[in-house]
Amino acid sequence: MTTFKDRVLSLWPDKTVAKISEMIGISHMGLSRVFREGTLPKADTLLNIHNQSGCDLKWLMTGEGSPYLNMPNENEKSEQVIEIKQKNNSLNTQDINDVCGNPVNIEDFVFVPRYDIQASAGNGYLNACDKIKCTMAFRKAWVEDSLNVNPNDLVVISVKGDSMEGVLNERDVILVDKAQNQPGNGLYVVRIGNDLIVKRIQSLPGGKLLVTSANEAYAPFELDLAQDYNDISIIGKVLWFGRSI
Repeated sequence: MTTFKDRVLSLWPDKTVAKISEMIGISHMGLSRVFREGTLPKADTLLNIHNQSGCDLKWLMTGEGSPYLNMPNENEKSEQVIEIKQKNNSLNTQDINDVCGNPVNIEDFVFVPRYDIQASAGNGYLNACDKIKCTMAFRKAWVEDSLNVNPNDLVVISVKGDSMEGVLNERDVILVDKAQNQPGNGLYVVRIGNDLIVKRIQSLPGGKLLVTSANEAYAPFELDLAQDYNDISIIGKVLWFGRSI
C-alpha cells in the first residue's frame, strides 16, 4: 500500500471511484485529482474516510502500521470489515429518509456535480471558476435507461442571458453530457475562447456549425471548427433543464 490511492481503494474494493467520492463527501473530480497528483486530501475528507471505513488515520496518511487498530489477526480484521460493510449498507436504507420520513435507498440515485459557472444564452459569459457549488440527485434508472448516458459524464451548470428565452431562460439549470462533445444538432454548450455559450447548433458541410438563438434579437452566426480549432470546443449536449417559477 505505497500510495494513498492504493490504501483508499483497498478499503472498498467493490466500489468505483465515483461511489467512494460520494461516500466520503468529495467530488469525483477532486478525488481523482488527489489520486493523480499523489497528495493527501483535506483533513475533513480524511476524517470522513476514517468514519466511513473505521481505518486507522496514521495508516491512511502514511501507510505505516495496520489499516485497522486492535486487530492482531486476519479473522478479527475480516469480522470488522464485515461489520463496517453492514453498517454502510444499512445507512442506504434505514438512516436516510425523504421529507415524509420514508426510507430512501441512495443506491437508486446518482449525484451530479453542479459547478459554480454559467453558460451564456447571449453573447458569451466569461467563466474562470470550476468550483463545485453542490450536487444534484437524479434517479439512476432515468439517467442510465431513459437518457442512456454514463452518469460520470454529467455536470450541471446554470444559464445566463436571454438569447434562448422561451427555450432556456436566465437562471435555469441544465444537465450537460460531456461525452457528447462532437458536432451535432440540438442544444449544446460551446466554448468560444474563454466564453461559454448555450445555443442551438446545426452541423454544416465543411466542418462548420450554424449557431442560432431562440430570441430573434440575436442573429445566427457560423463557426468554422477547422479554422478556429484551438478557440472553439463543444463542451457537451444539454439533456435536461430545471426552472424555478
